[in-house]
Amino acid sequence: MRACATAFVGRVAVGGRLPLDYSPASLRIVDFLVDGLRKGGADHERARGTLLGLGAYVGEVLVRRAGAVWLDFDPDQRAYFGQPVGVRMPDGRVWNPLGRVHNRLAGGGPEESLHTFYLTLHGRARRVRPAVR
Repeated sequence: MRACATAFVGRVAVGGRLPLDYSPASLRIVDFLVDGLRKGGADHERARGTLLGLGAYVGEVLVRRAGAVWLDFDPDQRAYFGQPVGVRMPDGRVWNPLGRVHNRLAGGGPEESLHTFYLTLHGRARRVRPAVR
């Protein structure tokens, strides 16, 4: 999935026009892109490749910034989440970034924001502050 995210960023961030830098703030851009797909009338089938790239990007933000690791879902998880892969957080919780992108396309409301999803995400690695001397 890391390679999928990297390829997606390479395609859509041509010339630095979209600052997809794997930061939590960049998830606002993902929200904007998904909203554009919805407003343009895209459905899940027609936007399959783009949704995969966006989901991989969201997952990679979780990996790089929240301490998650990619995992292949087992058959029960695949049936539950409707996706083949997800991420496991440092506390063991499993999340479905690809499904979250699909939900944003389907719902589109503020409760489906990917940026808010990150900010309210349970199980993130805590930032370690340097000791004060």
